[in-house]
Amino acid sequence: MNPTEYQILKSIPGIGPVYAAGILAEIGSVRCFNNNNALAKYSGIIWRDNQSGEFDSEDTPMMKAGNRYLRYYLIQAAGSVVRYCPEYEDYYNKKFAEVPKHQHKHALALTARKLIRLIFGLLVKNQLYSPAKSR
Repeated sequence: MNPTEYQILKSIPGIGPVYAAGILAEIGSVRCFNNNNALAKYSGIIWRDNQSGEFDSEDTPMMKAGNRYLRYYLIQAAGSVVRYCPEYEDYYNKKFAEVPKHQHKHALALTARKLIRLIFGLLVKNQLYSPAKSR
């Protein structure tokens, strides 16, 4: 028996029925997207380039184009996944320490981007989440 998309999302620690239903309602079919980058762009969790010549700004704003409801569900779900999944907690803490300004927002958005890669991979492969092997 193949798991449903709803069951797949609920298998991720920290994603409950509300986040799973909201994400699926806003995505529709994951088959509409060529890759996880297309899904991230659709949700608006991408960053604007802020550079000129040799100058590259460290403070680049996140683009606000895209599905704002999906962006909301993904960022909120990322915050929940950080509390329940040690791998995501480590990633969040690493990204939090890397940036000087807007640490929480930036780290949470990057964690949401990592969550998008996980969600896309699980839905495309139609498999339940299984935690990574311990080191």
